[in-house]
Order: sequence, then C-alpha cells, then structure tokens
Amino acid sequence: MYLQKTSKSKKLLFGILFDLLGYVSYVFPPFDIVWAPLSAYLMIKMYEGTPGKIAGVFSFIEEALPFVDFIPSFSLMWLYTFVFKKEDLELEPLKKKENDLK
Repeated sequence: MYLQKTSKSKKLLFGILFDLLGYVSYVFPPFDIVWAPLSAYLMIKMYEGTPGKIAGVFSFIEEALPFVDFIPSFSLMWLYTFVFKKEDLELEPLKKKENDLK
C-alpha cells in the first residue's frame, strides 16, 4: 500500500473514510479489536516519520479506549500535516538551496 505517496486530497478522503470506520464500534463494539491496530498501521503508512508514528500510537489508543472514538484522528493529522505545518513544508526547499550553496 502506497499511502505516503498519495495526494493531499486523496489523503483527506481516506482520512475521512477511516474516521467514519472508527464510528462503527458504536454499533458493533467488538469492531475495535480489529480496527485499533489497523488504524494505527494505516496512520503510520499515510504519514511518514516521527509524526506518523506518534499519530499511529495516538490512533491505536484512541480506538482501543471506549468512549473516545469520536475524535477524528485521521482528519486531525491531515490538518496538522497540510495546514499547520504548511510553513515548514514551504521552507524546506529554501533550506536545501542554502545547504547547496555552502
């Protein structure tokens, strides 16, 4: 599965779908047994590096604990990656150019 290389909009759509899957446990509680580790795996595959791993742990805990499934962890991670960290992503090419000049 190549979730890390998908576009921003596809990641958002996948994230919303995965967040909706998390709500299945309100109707069928044993679903959390399967969904908690799977959501952590998907989160780590969608977002690389340390933030993805931290979000994967958070997603696992959030899905495994009862009454906390309402948190849209995939959508929040998308917001963190593409809205709040946008400044860092825009500065990276500038940092690479500066390092090449040295």
